[in-house]
Amino acid sequence: MFKRSTSGSVVCPSCGRLVGVNDEKCLGCGRARPGLWGFAPLINQMGRRLSFGDVVLWGCGLLYVIGLIYDPSAIMRGGLLGILSPSSEANWLLGASGTLPVVGFGRWWTVLSAGWLHGGVLHIVFNMMWIRQLIPAVESRFGSGRLVIIYTLSSVAGFTLTTLMGLLPLPGPLQGARFLTVGASAAICGLAGALWAYGRRTGDQNIVREIQRIVIYLLVFGLLISGIDNWAHIGGLAGGFLVATWLDPAKEAEEPRHLVIALVCLGLTVASILMSVLHGLAKVEVWRNLVGA
Repeated sequence: MFKRSTSGSVVCPSCGRLVGVNDEKCLGCGRARPGLWGFAPLINQMGRRLSFGDVVLWGCGLLYVIGLIYDPSAIMRGGLLGILSPSSEANWLLGASGTLPVVGFGRWWTVLSAGWLHGGVLHIVFNMMWIRQLIPAVESRFGSGRLVIIYTLSSVAGFTLTTLMGLLPLPGPLQGARFLTVGASAAICGLAGALWAYGRRTGDQNIVREIQRIVIYLLVFGLLISGIDNWAHIGGLAGGFLVATWLDPAKEAEEPRHLVIALVCLGLTVASILMSVLHGLAKVEVWRNLVGA
Protein backbone atom coordinates (compact mmCIF):
# COMPACT_ATOMS: atom_id res chain seq x y z
CA MET A 1 0.00 0.00 0.00
CA PHE A 2 2.78 2.45 0.90
CA LYS A 3 5.37 1.11 -1.53
CA ARG A 4 7.04 3.03 -4.34
CA SER A 5 5.87 2.05 -7.84
CA THR A 6 8.78 0.89 -9.98
CA SER A 7 6.81 0.28 -13.19
CA GLY A 8 3.68 1.39 -14.94
CA SER A 9 2.33 4.77 -15.97
CA VAL A 10 0.74 7.82 -14.37
CA VAL A 11 -0.97 10.91 -15.72
CA CYS A 12 1.31 13.93 -16.06
CA PRO A 13 -0.01 16.63 -13.66
CA SER A 14 0.76 19.36 -16.18
CA CYS A 15 -0.57 18.11 -19.52
CA GLY A 16 -2.62 15.02 -18.67
CA ARG A 17 -0.67 12.60 -20.88
CA LEU A 18 0.44 9.17 -19.74
CA VAL A 19 4.08 8.98 -18.68
CA GLY A 20 6.20 6.30 -17.07
CA VAL A 21 6.64 6.52 -13.31
CA ASN A 22 10.42 6.67 -13.76
CA ASP A 23 10.55 9.02 -16.77
CA GLU A 24 12.96 11.93 -16.35
CA LYS A 25 10.77 14.25 -18.41
CA CYS A 26 7.26 14.31 -19.90
CA LEU A 27 7.51 14.11 -23.68
CA GLY A 28 4.30 16.08 -24.00
CA CYS A 29 5.03 19.22 -21.96
CA GLY A 30 8.60 18.81 -20.73
CA ARG A 31 7.72 18.63 -17.02
CA ALA A 32 10.64 17.20 -15.04
CA ARG A 33 10.10 13.87 -13.24
CA PRO A 34 6.31 13.76 -13.70
CA GLY A 35 6.12 10.39 -11.93
CA LEU A 36 7.98 11.59 -8.80
CA TRP A 37 10.34 8.60 -9.02
CA GLY A 38 7.39 6.26 -8.59
CA PHE A 39 5.83 7.98 -5.59
CA ALA A 40 3.17 9.81 -7.64
CA PRO A 41 0.55 7.01 -7.36
CA LEU A 42 0.88 7.00 -3.55
CA ILE A 43 0.60 10.80 -3.35
CA ASN A 44 -2.41 10.81 -5.67
CA GLN A 45 -4.10 8.15 -3.54
CA MET A 46 -3.50 10.15 -0.37
CA GLY A 47 -4.80 13.29 -2.05
CA ARG A 48 -8.03 11.57 -3.03
CA ARG A 49 -8.64 10.54 0.57
CA LEU A 50 -8.23 14.02 2.05
CA SER A 51 -7.95 17.01 -0.25
CA PHE A 52 -6.80 20.45 0.80
CA GLY A 53 -10.15 21.76 -0.38
CA ASP A 54 -11.83 19.67 2.31
CA VAL A 55 -9.44 21.08 4.90
CA VAL A 56 -10.33 24.64 3.88
CA LEU A 57 -14.08 23.97 3.84
CA TRP A 58 -14.13 22.27 7.24
CA GLY A 59 -11.62 24.64 8.81
CA CYS A 60 -13.43 27.80 7.72
CA GLY A 61 -16.78 26.30 8.65
CA LEU A 62 -15.62 25.31 12.13
CA LEU A 63 -14.15 28.74 12.89
CA TYR A 64 -17.28 30.43 11.56
CA VAL A 65 -19.49 28.38 13.89
CA ILE A 66 -17.16 29.05 16.83
CA GLY A 67 -17.47 32.77 16.11
CA LEU A 68 -21.26 32.55 16.19
CA ILE A 69 -21.27 30.56 19.42
CA TYR A 70 -18.88 33.01 21.11
CA ASP A 71 -21.33 35.89 20.77
CA PRO A 72 -24.87 34.72 19.85
CA SER A 73 -26.26 38.24 20.37
CA ALA A 74 -24.49 39.40 17.20
CA ILE A 75 -26.18 36.86 14.94
CA MET A 76 -29.18 39.05 14.02
CA ARG A 77 -27.46 42.44 13.98
CA GLY A 78 -27.24 44.55 10.84
CA GLY A 79 -30.43 43.59 8.98
CA LEU A 80 -30.69 40.99 6.23
CA LEU A 81 -27.02 41.05 5.24
CA GLY A 82 -25.98 40.88 8.89
CA ILE A 83 -27.83 37.67 9.69
CA LEU A 84 -25.56 34.91 11.01
CA SER A 85 -22.56 37.23 11.25
CA PRO A 86 -19.92 36.71 13.96
CA SER A 87 -19.29 39.83 16.02
CA SER A 88 -16.19 41.93 15.45
CA GLU A 89 -14.94 40.83 18.88
CA ALA A 90 -15.33 37.16 17.95
CA ASN A 91 -13.38 37.58 14.72
CA TRP A 92 -10.76 39.73 16.43
CA LEU A 93 -10.33 37.04 19.09
CA LEU A 94 -9.97 34.27 16.48
CA GLY A 95 -7.41 36.16 14.41
CA ALA A 96 -8.85 38.89 12.19
CA SER A 97 -6.15 41.03 10.60
CA GLY A 98 -5.89 44.68 9.60
CA THR A 99 -4.06 47.79 10.69
CA LEU A 100 -5.63 47.89 14.16
CA PRO A 101 -4.79 44.28 15.13
CA VAL A 102 -1.34 44.24 13.53
CA VAL A 103 -0.12 47.74 14.32
CA GLY A 104 -2.32 48.66 17.27
CA PHE A 105 -2.12 45.34 19.13
CA GLY A 106 1.07 43.88 17.63
CA ARG A 107 -0.79 40.80 16.36
CA TRP A 108 1.44 40.40 13.27
CA TRP A 109 0.64 36.70 12.94
CA THR A 110 -2.97 37.45 12.00
CA VAL A 111 -1.95 37.80 8.34
CA LEU A 112 -1.94 33.98 8.52
CA SER A 113 -5.13 33.40 10.48
CA ALA A 114 -7.48 35.98 8.93
CA GLY A 115 -7.95 34.01 5.72
CA TRP A 116 -9.79 31.28 7.61
CA LEU A 117 -12.42 33.61 9.14
CA HIS A 118 -15.54 35.14 7.61
CA GLY A 119 -17.87 38.02 8.34
CA GLY A 120 -21.24 36.48 7.53
CA VAL A 121 -23.14 33.61 5.97
CA LEU A 122 -23.11 35.08 2.45
CA HIS A 123 -19.42 35.83 2.78
CA ILE A 124 -18.46 32.27 3.64
CA VAL A 125 -20.90 30.64 1.19
CA PHE A 126 -19.62 32.56 -1.83
CA ASN A 127 -15.97 32.10 -0.84
CA MET A 128 -16.40 28.37 -0.39
CA MET A 129 -18.05 28.15 -3.81
CA TRP A 130 -14.94 29.73 -5.33
CA ILE A 131 -12.72 27.39 -3.29
CA ARG A 132 -14.48 24.34 -4.75
CA GLN A 133 -13.94 25.71 -8.24
CA LEU A 134 -10.34 26.87 -8.08
CA ILE A 135 -8.53 24.49 -5.72
CA PRO A 136 -8.91 21.39 -7.96
CA ALA A 137 -7.75 23.42 -10.98
CA VAL A 138 -4.59 24.59 -9.21
CA GLU A 139 -3.90 21.22 -7.60
CA SER A 140 -4.08 19.37 -10.92
CA ARG A 141 -1.42 21.66 -12.39
CA PHE A 142 0.90 22.35 -9.46
CA GLY A 143 0.41 19.38 -7.15
CA SER A 144 -1.00 19.20 -3.63
CA GLY A 145 2.08 20.50 -1.82
CA ARG A 146 2.57 23.55 -3.99
CA LEU A 147 -1.17 24.24 -3.85
CA VAL A 148 -0.95 24.71 -0.07
CA ILE A 149 2.12 26.93 -0.43
CA ILE A 150 0.43 29.12 -3.05
CA TYR A 151 -2.77 29.34 -1.00
CA THR A 152 -0.97 30.28 2.22
CA LEU A 153 1.55 32.77 0.85
CA SER A 154 -0.95 34.56 -1.38
CA SER A 155 -3.29 34.97 1.60
CA VAL A 156 -0.42 36.37 3.67
CA ALA A 157 0.49 38.74 0.83
CA GLY A 158 -3.09 39.99 0.58
CA PHE A 159 -3.53 40.71 4.28
CA THR A 160 -0.08 42.23 4.58
CA LEU A 161 -0.76 44.65 1.74
CA THR A 162 -4.17 45.74 3.03
CA THR A 163 -2.74 46.22 6.53
CA LEU A 164 0.02 48.47 5.19
CA MET A 165 -2.39 50.41 2.96
CA GLY A 166 -4.55 50.99 6.02
CA LEU A 167 -1.81 53.27 7.32
CA LEU A 168 -2.36 55.67 4.42
CA PRO A 169 -5.14 58.30 4.29
CA LEU A 170 -6.82 57.00 1.15
CA PRO A 171 -10.46 57.68 0.24
CA GLY A 172 -13.40 55.26 -0.02
CA PRO A 173 -12.73 51.99 -1.86
CA LEU A 174 -9.00 52.77 -1.97
CA GLN A 175 -8.69 52.45 1.80
CA GLY A 176 -6.83 49.58 3.32
CA ALA A 177 -8.16 47.55 6.24
CA ARG A 178 -7.87 50.08 9.06
CA PHE A 179 -10.14 48.17 11.43
CA LEU A 180 -10.62 44.42 10.81
CA THR A 181 -10.44 42.25 7.71
CA VAL A 182 -11.19 38.55 7.22
CA GLY A 183 -12.01 36.08 4.48
CA ALA A 184 -10.59 33.52 2.09
CA SER A 185 -10.89 35.88 -0.87
CA ALA A 186 -7.22 36.93 -0.71
CA ALA A 187 -6.20 33.28 -1.11
CA ILE A 188 -8.88 32.78 -3.77
CA CYS A 189 -7.36 35.65 -5.75
CA GLY A 190 -4.00 33.95 -5.21
CA LEU A 191 -5.33 30.76 -6.80
CA ALA A 192 -6.56 32.84 -9.74
CA GLY A 193 -3.14 34.47 -9.98
CA ALA A 194 -1.47 31.05 -10.01
CA LEU A 195 -3.68 29.89 -12.88
CA TRP A 196 -2.97 33.14 -14.70
CA ALA A 197 0.78 32.52 -14.38
CA TYR A 198 0.33 28.93 -15.56
CA GLY A 199 -1.75 30.00 -18.55
CA ARG A 200 0.78 32.61 -19.60
CA ARG A 201 3.67 30.16 -19.30
CA THR A 202 1.95 27.38 -21.23
CA GLY A 203 0.27 29.65 -23.76
CA ASP A 204 -3.19 28.48 -22.73
CA GLN A 205 -5.22 31.54 -23.70
CA ASN A 206 -8.46 29.98 -22.45
CA ILE A 207 -7.13 30.02 -18.88
CA VAL A 208 -5.70 33.52 -19.28
CA ARG A 209 -8.97 34.94 -20.61
CA GLU A 210 -11.05 33.24 -17.92
CA ILE A 211 -8.83 34.49 -15.10
CA GLN A 212 -8.74 38.00 -16.57
CA ARG A 213 -12.54 37.95 -16.61
CA ILE A 214 -12.62 36.92 -12.95
CA VAL A 215 -10.08 39.61 -11.99
CA ILE A 216 -12.01 42.36 -13.79
CA TYR A 217 -15.22 41.22 -12.11
CA LEU A 218 -13.61 41.28 -8.65
CA LEU A 219 -12.07 44.72 -9.15
CA VAL A 220 -15.26 46.30 -10.52
CA PHE A 221 -17.36 44.63 -7.81
CA GLY A 222 -14.93 45.85 -5.17
CA LEU A 223 -15.07 49.43 -6.37
CA LEU A 224 -18.86 49.51 -6.49
CA ILE A 225 -19.73 47.65 -3.27
CA SER A 226 -18.66 49.03 0.11
CA GLY A 227 -16.95 46.76 2.59
CA ILE A 228 -14.89 44.86 -0.01
CA ASP A 229 -11.19 44.62 0.83
CA ASN A 230 -9.72 45.50 -2.57
CA TRP A 231 -6.12 45.64 -1.38
CA ALA A 232 -6.37 42.12 0.04
CA HIS A 233 -7.62 40.95 -3.37
CA ILE A 234 -4.84 42.75 -5.23
CA GLY A 235 -2.17 41.50 -2.85
CA GLY A 236 -3.47 37.95 -3.04
CA LEU A 237 -3.58 38.03 -6.84
CA ALA A 238 -0.02 39.36 -7.10
CA GLY A 239 1.21 36.94 -4.44
CA GLY A 240 -0.34 33.94 -6.16
CA PHE A 241 1.11 34.97 -9.52
CA LEU A 242 4.62 35.42 -8.11
CA VAL A 243 4.63 32.24 -6.01
CA ALA A 244 3.29 30.21 -8.94
CA THR A 245 6.03 31.62 -11.16
CA TRP A 246 8.59 30.56 -8.56
CA LEU A 247 7.04 27.09 -8.23
CA ASP A 248 6.60 26.58 -11.99
CA PRO A 249 5.82 22.85 -12.50
CA ALA A 250 7.58 22.93 -15.88
CA LYS A 251 10.90 23.62 -14.16
CA GLU A 252 10.70 20.78 -11.67
CA ALA A 253 8.29 18.14 -10.49
CA GLU A 254 6.73 18.32 -7.07
CA GLU A 255 9.24 16.98 -4.58
CA PRO A 256 9.04 15.87 -0.94
CA ARG A 257 10.36 19.27 0.15
CA HIS A 258 7.22 20.90 -1.26
CA LEU A 259 5.07 18.66 0.91
CA VAL A 260 7.24 19.48 3.95
CA ILE A 261 6.88 23.22 3.30
CA ALA A 262 3.12 22.72 2.88
CA LEU A 263 2.90 21.03 6.28
CA VAL A 264 4.90 23.88 7.80
CA CYS A 265 2.42 26.37 6.27
CA LEU A 266 -0.51 24.49 7.78
CA GLY A 267 1.24 24.21 11.14
CA LEU A 268 1.99 27.93 11.24
CA THR A 269 -1.61 28.69 10.33
CA VAL A 270 -2.93 26.60 13.23
CA ALA A 271 -0.37 28.22 15.52
CA SER A 272 -1.48 31.70 14.42
CA ILE A 273 -5.10 30.95 15.34
CA LEU A 274 -4.10 29.57 18.74
CA MET A 275 -1.86 32.60 19.37
CA SER A 276 -4.74 34.91 18.43
CA VAL A 277 -7.09 33.26 20.92
CA LEU A 278 -4.58 33.20 23.77
CA HIS A 279 -3.48 36.78 23.18
CA GLY A 280 -7.07 37.90 22.60
CA LEU A 281 -8.35 36.45 25.86
CA ALA A 282 -5.61 38.32 27.71
CA LYS A 283 -6.41 41.60 25.94
CA VAL A 284 -10.18 41.33 25.52
CA GLU A 285 -10.94 44.09 28.05
CA VAL A 286 -8.52 46.43 26.27
CA TRP A 287 -10.32 45.63 23.01
CA ARG A 288 -13.74 46.33 24.52
CA ASN A 289 -12.64 49.64 25.97
CA LEU A 290 -11.08 50.64 22.63
CA VAL A 291 -14.13 49.87 20.46
CA GLY A 292 -16.66 50.85 23.10
CA ALA A 293 -18.17 47.37 23.45
